[in-house]
Amino acid sequence: MNPYQALANAIVELAVKDYKKALKQHYRFPDNENFAAEVNALERFFRSGWYGTLTDLDGEYLMTGVRRMVHKEVAA
Repeated sequence: MNPYQALANAIVELAVKDYKKALKQHYRFPDNENFAAEVNALERFFRSGWYGTLTDLDGEYLMTGVRRMVHKEVAA
């Protein structure tokens, strides 16, 4: 893997971790505007052209998977 692809993968991986954390906080504190804003900002990233430049993985598919994972963790 070339260094640029490794960097792109690291950016996406960090965004997924941040999204998971933001969703958990938003589920636990739904009235907190800061958590909602963080979720919205990350969702914009996953729908952005820059995200599409970094990876071929569908952003909507990724967000759906993370939401399901978080929902299971929070509901447990």
